[in-house]
Amino acid sequence: MSKEVFIGTATALVTPFKDDGIDFETFGKIVDFQIENGIDALVVCGTTGEASTLPDEEHLDAIRFVVEKTAKRVPVIAGTGSNDTKHAIYLSKKAQELGADAILSVTPYYNKTTQSGLYEHFRMIANSIDIPMILYNVPSRTGLNIDAKTVQSLSKIENIVGLKECNLAQAPHIIGNVRDDFAVYSGNDPEVLQLLAIGGKGLISVASNVIPKDVSTMVRKWLRQDIIAARELYYKILPFAEALFIEVNPVPVKKAMSFIGFDCGKCRMPLTDMLPANEDKLAAAARNYGLI
Repeated sequence: MSKEVFIGTATALVTPFKDDGIDFETFGKIVDFQIENGIDALVVCGTTGEASTLPDEEHLDAIRFVVEKTAKRVPVIAGTGSNDTKHAIYLSKKAQELGADAILSVTPYYNKTTQSGLYEHFRMIANSIDIPMILYNVPSRTGLNIDAKTVQSLSKIENIVGLKECNLAQAPHIIGNVRDDFAVYSGNDPEVLQLLAIGGKGLISVASNVIPKDVSTMVRKWLRQDIIAARELYYKILPFAEALFIEVNPVPVKKAMSFIGFDCGKCRMPLTDMLPANEDKLAAAARNYGLI
């Protein structure tokens, strides 16, 4: 039996804020927008969702809300990572209780650890829950890489079923040495076709917050071996996807959501508003795409 949580595209959801907390009215509209436009899964409380500035109560409220709003229409993957193993276990258990279909667990940041420490960190989290777990490797943010051999070892744990990989260079050494139903997903929109070409199973996307139909269609077409159509969409999406990283994520994507009618509020400090020159560049990319 296949163990992949999803094959295709998952959106790493933004978290819309009001001055006094999460804007659940807007959040619900975003969830419906995503599902109506063909997204295969939703990630709540990931990097794009500003999980690092969500106190536990808000963090769990966000997971609860997305699980209930989604109502089993697509899988919900809850970000529950932490640089504190005990805290990650707590959040992961709570996410399971709240009905999440899987968790996404990032490498420990700041205090970091060794590769053996990484193995033990993720093993302990996986053993604390019954739902599937997807590893999240993003060295540019955490300062720590999950080496390919460590992923290979972790893939032997039954409920560790996949990896969100932002280090494309090591992906071939992972995909070629793990079980067939261990899913490796691109964590970078601009690198998705490169990863799919070597056996990746999909994308956990930032751009699909804004253009879910095009991103999910692109990935679906590649997986169905409609390579030419997938490439055409890729080259259409690429300039806009790159513009979403003109400043640190999720600052640009939250601004871009306003272009399509979703007021997601400001990012939480220490993230600040875009520089005017960068906002102009983002608006130009959106305009060229036909969003405004």
